[in-house]
Amino acid sequence: MSDGFPIVVKWGKKTLEIKIIPSNGVKGLKAELEEMTGVPTDRMKLMPKSKGLWKGVVKDDFDLTSIDYSKVKKPIQILLMGSATKLTGPKVKTVFLEDLPPEEAAKVAAEPPGLNNLGNTCYLNSVVQCLRNIPELRSGLSNLPPPNNQAGIEVSQRNRMFISNLRDLYDSLDRTADAFSPTRFVMATKMSFPQFAQTGPQGQPMQQDAEEFYSGLLAIAAQETDGIDVIKKSFAAIGKNVEEKDLQGSKNLVDAVFGIKMEETLTCDELPPPSEDAMAVEGAATTSEPSVKSNDLHRKLVCNIQGGSDASAQVNVTHVAEGIALSLNSKLEKRSEILGRDAVWTSSRRIARLPPVLVIQFGRFYWKETPDSQDHAGVKCKVMKPVAFSGILDIYEFCTTGVQKVLKKSRDKALAEDDAAIAKKLEGQKEDDNAVMDTTTEGEGAASESNTEEDEELKAAMALSVQKEEEVIETVGPGLPDEFQGQYEIFAVVTHKGRDADGGHYMGWVKSENQGKSTNIKDTDETNDDWFVFDDDEVSPCKTEDVLKLKGGGDWHMSYLSFYRAKK
Repeated sequence: MSDGFPIVVKWGKKTLEIKIIPSNGVKGLKAELEEMTGVPTDRMKLMPKSKGLWKGVVKDDFDLTSIDYSKVKKPIQILLMGSATKLTGPKVKTVFLEDLPPEEAAKVAAEPPGLNNLGNTCYLNSVVQCLRNIPELRSGLSNLPPPNNQAGIEVSQRNRMFISNLRDLYDSLDRTADAFSPTRFVMATKMSFPQFAQTGPQGQPMQQDAEEFYSGLLAIAAQETDGIDVIKKSFAAIGKNVEEKDLQGSKNLVDAVFGIKMEETLTCDELPPPSEDAMAVEGAATTSEPSVKSNDLHRKLVCNIQGGSDASAQVNVTHVAEGIALSLNSKLEKRSEILGRDAVWTSSRRIARLPPVLVIQFGRFYWKETPDSQDHAGVKCKVMKPVAFSGILDIYEFCTTGVQKVLKKSRDKALAEDDAAIAKKLEGQKEDDNAVMDTTTEGEGAASESNTEEDEELKAAMALSVQKEEEVIETVGPGLPDEFQGQYEIFAVVTHKGRDADGGHYMGWVKSENQGKSTNIKDTDETNDDWFVFDDDEVSPCKTEDVLKLKGGGDWHMSYLSFYRAKK
């Protein structure tokens, strides 16, 4: 009897098999069941399912040895009632963010890491954060070619150290969830750009211009990512196929990603080119200066800000598109071979090749002469007037005729597809209507014939859409989405706060790569996406509506550099 008797315990949906040892009593049985189920003994009720055991709920003082187990039908069954109160461990172990390795914590952190300010380095921190989410640039930095020694060994070593430290800085940010100190990159920056090492009267580092740092960074990156193979590998690493013909002269990764090929046309105002009608008349005497065309490569567009308090301004710029259009047209003095002297010419520039990433600089700062001052050195001033911008920028009007023709094909195709989708939907509705009309009188037959004619027109529109889908649309730049329509979406902004051009504070605003459920901004078609604002080491979430308020007009942050990417 000391070995016990096997019994089956039914507990809810579970079935337990144990041995009952009569000498241990009811308390011993309950203690064993508590270990198996977690039901406390004082909340446990045991009732028999087999005859010959006991009646009702067994009491703790009941003598189990008084039962003749040989006469009880096998298997012996009892019923356990009671709820477990003992906490059981979770099926999946909970791991806290603080316990994760830095690399894993960075992947699941709610906010990306910031950069510590090492003495007026907000100009650097803001630009670095905005460039971080450009996959083509990150891919190129990860696969740097051998050093370029054309500028000399010493300069080449400084450039390679600068760009290598930028790559290492991004790698460090990818592996941490905490703010990071860019000490090595700041030192490399001051070695490559001595002007950024300037200090004030008290020895403190001076504030620098974020646009100057951006341009300098791209200049070095262009030297260190030279070569068609580097371009192709960098784009291929992110799943983009780039042909050499798409580059249109770009020899390095920076120009392939940021480069804007501009076509400039110079016309003499005093001797304008002859009209097409005049040129068609043979022997017609014309005194005119032929237009001069040239191509140049830029890494940003400029939004020229005029108007406001300047009474002499002829154009009042209130939107970024107006400022860009203003910057693409200008007047200059140039020698006229026909007149034999300098004359006024009009410069008109248009975009002949589009980049995957479009950067726009707002002309916030300008140099003002001070003839009445003692040193006549002049002073750097800031334009505070508001200039609005939107989440989508359409650059169709700023392109050459050739580029516009290519973009128009994509636009017409998209429009035809939309019309076809609407037509298909309407056709389905009309089929339902026709089914109802079949049950009406003959007097309504004319309406049915009219619907049939409209159906034929809808089918013709759909056929036109299918035909246009077969057309091969040319590319107007490397790495652009298929059937690009000339629209760019904003994804990062560098802002400046303060009235002092040589002071103030820079911050970076970057669109989140992981978007949740988005809604439109009230009374607009703008999607209110998730963003992050980088105030050096402090990172906070924000929305698109907060970014679109950075247009200026007060002492708050205002857009200085805006980063757009080609919209799919």
